[in-house]
Amino acid sequence: MSDNISDIDYKQVIEYALEPLIIHSQLKIIYVNRAAEIFFRASKEEIIGASPLDIFKESSKSAIDKRIQNAYERPANVIEETIYRMDGTTVDVELYCHPVLLGNTKSIQTYVRDITERKAAEKKQKEMISQINELSSTIVPILEGVAVLPLLGAFDEERARQLLERVPENVQKQSIKCLIIDFSAIYNLDSLVAEYIFKISTVLSLLGVRSIITGLRPELTLVAVQLGINFNSTPTVSTVKAALHLLGVEHNEDSLIQTENK
Repeated sequence: MSDNISDIDYKQVIEYALEPLIIHSQLKIIYVNRAAEIFFRASKEEIIGASPLDIFKESSKSAIDKRIQNAYERPANVIEETIYRMDGTTVDVELYCHPVLLGNTKSIQTYVRDITERKAAEKKQKEMISQINELSSTIVPILEGVAVLPLLGAFDEERARQLLERVPENVQKQSIKCLIIDFSAIYNLDSLVAEYIFKISTVLSLLGVRSIITGLRPELTLVAVQLGINFNSTPTVSTVKAALHLLGVEHNEDSLIQTENK
């Protein structure tokens, strides 16, 4: 038994590889493995001799050609592309290529990885995040001129920024006079994200809309203190029910004062 790696049958190695592999030189495909036949839905005879550029969209060919020429000297970075199979169908793939010497001929070996499922999952996740962001800025009316903004789930900087942009606009559209901002479904916030969210009450105040903050946990209160948030003009109570009670008490007190003045 030989331990010399040069005795390994290279052709056998790539033939049994699970991912599609293409070997090409001077823009001519000289070999594909069995996985590539299955992936491109064509036989070796149909693929060998073709140009590797033929699988790309016209808009991508110039950049791919340049990438191939550079790959004769050093491995290229992994990229994502949409390519054509031999039957005309398209598929999203990840491509990686590197130089390989076949005898005295400089060639390139290209790995093709189908990322259709990953892209579909990414798209679904993006749509879900978009829906969550939309829900997070949804204002729920509960009384005339009074609404609740329930903050839900995890927040990153982008989501907090969108919230700061959308909420004042939605408040004006719905003619809200008092907004209860409920933090009870929020467990963790970093200081940057918290700063965006706490700014909402400041922006609303400039628009003549009153804010009441509910559901603040001790750790979130600490973050607010560290940020120097001033709650003098923004009441904080434990629950939405307590906020409504506060509004009711104040309304009754105002009515009593008006009666006494008469």
